[in-house]
Amino acid sequence: MLPIDRQNQIKKLIKKKQTLKISELSEMLDVSEMTIHRDLRPLIESGDVIKTFGGVTIAQKHKSSANPEECTVCQRSINERMAYRLILPNNQVETACCAHCGLLRHRQLNEQVVQALCYDFLKQTTISAPLAWFVMDTSLHLGCCQPQVLPFEWRDHAEKFVHGFGGNVYPFHEALEIVFKKMNEGNVNPCQHH
Repeated sequence: MLPIDRQNQIKKLIKKKQTLKISELSEMLDVSEMTIHRDLRPLIESGDVIKTFGGVTIAQKHKSSANPEECTVCQRSINERMAYRLILPNNQVETACCAHCGLLRHRQLNEQVVQALCYDFLKQTTISAPLAWFVMDTSLHLGCCQPQVLPFEWRDHAEKFVHGFGGNVYPFHEALEIVFKKMNEGNVNPCQHH
């Protein structure tokens, strides 16, 4: 079977089941998990599917209007202290459970995003995501999606946090690409509890 045929088959299976594990797809299509990862990459990049813990789920268009208490990416309950909101045209709002999911969705929607808001991790004040600084790879785990992403309004606050808990500080546009890259490396278990 050609890759394009497998991708079409994967789309049909995901539309039918909503969520599937990589191992399930591998078994159903009788190919290796690495082949499934390669086949999924263009589907993830096009926004047809979203990578989840150990698998993929169907991308929900405008999920927030259906259930505003669930993350638009991973369907977790929204914790207001970690929420990432995307304001879209026509006053539509999508809410992600954390900066990890928010950055993934922001990258996916790209120019459709009118405004993006998140909470400063230390001060718990609302900040503009494109002006924020994001900490990744820290030793402090809050039990949300992986790789964990913590937003800060001020770079020096982020750097002081990293000094105490480790990690790296990134500006918005770098954080967008790094989260996406880490998710597509195939060795990350996103959206998991610790």
